[in-house]
Amino acid sequence: MISRRRFFDWGAHGIGATAALSLLQARSAPELPPRARRVVQISLPGGLSHLDSFDPKPELTKRHGQPFSSDHKPDIFFGKVGLLRKADWEFKKRGQSGLDIAELFPHLASIADEMTVIRSLVTNSANHTPACFFVNTGFEFNGYPSLGSWVSYGLGNESDSLPTYVVLPDQKGRPSGGADNWSSAFLPAQFQGVEFKAGDKPVRDLYPPASVTPSSDVKVREFLRAVNAKHQERVGDEAILTDRIRSYELAARMQLSVPEVSKLEDEPKSVTEPYGLHEKETEEFARRCILARRLLERGVRFVQLYAGSLIHWDAHDKIVENHGNNARAIDKPVAALVRDLKQRGMLEDTLVLFTTEFGRTPFSQAEGKVGTGRDHNRYGFSAWMAGAGLKPGFSYGQTDEIGWKVVENPVTWHDFHATVLHLLGLNHENLTFYHNGIQRRLTNVHGHLVKGVLS
Repeated sequence: MISRRRFFDWGAHGIGATAALSLLQARSAPELPPRARRVVQISLPGGLSHLDSFDPKPELTKRHGQPFSSDHKPDIFFGKVGLLRKADWEFKKRGQSGLDIAELFPHLASIADEMTVIRSLVTNSANHTPACFFVNTGFEFNGYPSLGSWVSYGLGNESDSLPTYVVLPDQKGRPSGGADNWSSAFLPAQFQGVEFKAGDKPVRDLYPPASVTPSSDVKVREFLRAVNAKHQERVGDEAILTDRIRSYELAARMQLSVPEVSKLEDEPKSVTEPYGLHEKETEEFARRCILARRLLERGVRFVQLYAGSLIHWDAHDKIVENHGNNARAIDKPVAALVRDLKQRGMLEDTLVLFTTEFGRTPFSQAEGKVGTGRDHNRYGFSAWMAGAGLKPGFSYGQTDEIGWKVVENPVTWHDFHATVLHLLGLNHENLTFYHNGIQRRLTNVHGHLVKGVLS
């Protein structure tokens, strides 16, 4: 005789249990008047050089090749302090706003008037894994929920057939710390990021094995539904069982919705060409950017794209080759995504984030000479945002004259997270979850709203 548990577990096979748990109803309404309904985050693992992208430093150009001087030893990864190194890409004033952006990102430069650049980010660690955790979870260690999970927990889903939080990882590999960067940790499992991969089956274990025919799969689910209904009649509602039943029903709907949302062939060439979908260098990331927009259109609350994992932005040497190759792969697709969102009227209630775990040093990583790369810099770096509730074509904060340390309006990741939640209508101090004797929150016991970037 086959036990009820065995039937229950067998029925779970092949319907994407992890993904399915993301499909529960919304938990709560926004606490504050929301400016944004959804978020798309482009994450650049490895440490993008702010000095070669969004933070122009004419003084660094003048002092190229001179020794670096400081009152204390810098907290850097390899500890090799070389001579000062100027930017490898020219900065130009862009758009009507005159925002300075380097030639590293010529396509992003074309949307300068949509961007809000924060030039005064600081973080706690100069090491990749804890720094990645910090940008994603607000803590330097694993075991804490990600920003996407907190947003999902706070706002719930607008779709009954797709996950609340979707992650589109780099096909070459995962970032430092792996899937812990999009974990729900101690939050309920339905708020974990669900990975969509390339290929015919984007979600792992969503479909039954080939040996299970569609008719038998339907019959098994019908049988389980009847058994579960009788169980509920006998013992009353059980929250875990009720949630599982609901997740399986919604997972069945995902078997139809996931292939539909992943079918980029439905997009006209007039839409896909600006993304670079038909160009070898940009095709892979263009595909993920288009998929991100399609997911957002269909009610997914938070989409996160990783740009550069195995071959990431960690340019300890050969920064021109490293940053140049990585930038060419994403520059056109990301700019097209922002323009596409705007043309569809979605940018006005979508928040676009472009982040990296730390910046890079103004001196090269080569003692006594001008080397070809830069070390990690946690004391000052840049990110940008676009969309709902922000000042467009605007820069906030400032690093010193050579771009090493923040000297004006420092912004921590707690401040950044508090601001993101505020734009979504959530108060970071009130969005909490009781765990191990404490009311946990994304911003721990820190975080201030960065009012200077708000429109």
